[in-house]
Amino acid sequence: MYFSSEHFAYRKLIFYQHARTFNKAVYLLQKKFPVEERFALCNQMRRAASSIPSNIAESSGRISKKEKLRFIEYAQGSLSETMSQLELSYDVGYITQEELDSMDNQASDIQKMLSGLYKSYLE
Repeated sequence: MYFSSEHFAYRKLIFYQHARTFNKAVYLLQKKFPVEERFALCNQMRRAASSIPSNIAESSGRISKKEKLRFIEYAQGSLSETMSQLELSYDVGYITQEELDSMDNQASDIQKMLSGLYKSYLE
């Protein structure tokens, strides 16, 4: 059963939507990776990428500012981890410079939004 947005407010957050799009792009890029990477780099990158929207959602469900900040930090860390793995994917020839640049642009947008949210909880 699908729940409406009123049940889960995080679905309305623009940066959550961007994080989902970024996560999907990671999955789609991996379709062209060699089979031997399925349980190595692909698995690690998928876990890191899927952790971004998951931690954003979890942050929105927390009551205290301290907990909200912790999960935003986790999302930021997972975003950095994913970008590191995408850079490695480029270095070994699995993705193109254009694909890496596109992912970097998406990640930069998400990072800016997460940083803004983080700062808003510090005020």
